[in-house]
Amino acid sequence: MPAIPATTVANLRDLGATPLAGGGAVRSGVLFRSGQLDRLDPAADPAVAALGIRTIVDFRTAAERTARPDRVPPGGRLLVADVLADQLAASGLPPAAQLRTILGDPALAERELGGGRVYRFFEDTYRSLVSSESARLSYRSFLAELADPQAVPLLFHCTAGKDRTGWAATVVLCLLGADDATVEAEYLAVNPAVREAFAPLVEGFTAQGGDPELALALIGVVPEYLAAALDEVDARHGSMEAYVRDGLGVPDEVVELLRKRFVVPA
Repeated sequence: MPAIPATTVANLRDLGATPLAGGGAVRSGVLFRSGQLDRLDPAADPAVAALGIRTIVDFRTAAERTARPDRVPPGGRLLVADVLADQLAASGLPPAAQLRTILGDPALAERELGGGRVYRFFEDTYRSLVSSESARLSYRSFLAELADPQAVPLLFHCTAGKDRTGWAATVVLCLLGADDATVEAEYLAVNPAVREAFAPLVEGFTAQGGDPELALALIGVVPEYLAAALDEVDARHGSMEAYVRDGLGVPDEVVELLRKRFVVPA
């Protein structure tokens, strides 16, 4: 689960080398996750150029994409999969997609998410990553793309690379055979990179009197967020395999193909 020291892409990680039950591991150099790619520059960033990315899957909303459009490497293709489209239509401002807006206004943050409401909001958001129509369509498209042998190396991302991207990584690792502790470890491992990327915003937020605990809950991830999504999977489908098959509409044979393609046996 190594981090990649890129200079133009925040929170860039290879899912390769993640240990799997039975002694195998995820194949290296084919599945990457990150934050937004508006500054991506392979010419100035050898670490990125060396990845040879063919496909980028962007989980962000239309507003996020318009404000900070992806820079796609030469020869690469872009797939848009707007996970939060339904939630955005319902609420107008999902903090998971508007970190900069929230962190720029401590009064707004306290009014909307203070008093511990930020944790409940993210738990609800994570449940919607499992249940909403836009999320199910997006993650189905993502897994279908992984099944295309011409799509890899593939990089998937959102804005910070922690929530929508974190759930995508969780689904893949569970399907490939990672145990619960390994899945949670990979999910939480992004916190240092996310805190570094958003440090100036957090400093400005607290300097204006914002609650530092609220800021950290916004920019980071905690086990309870992931647990909410996993509980939603269990409640609705009973298992990750059933969620992928029945909830996302991905056939079992595609899952088996992913296991053959992305698992290095012991």
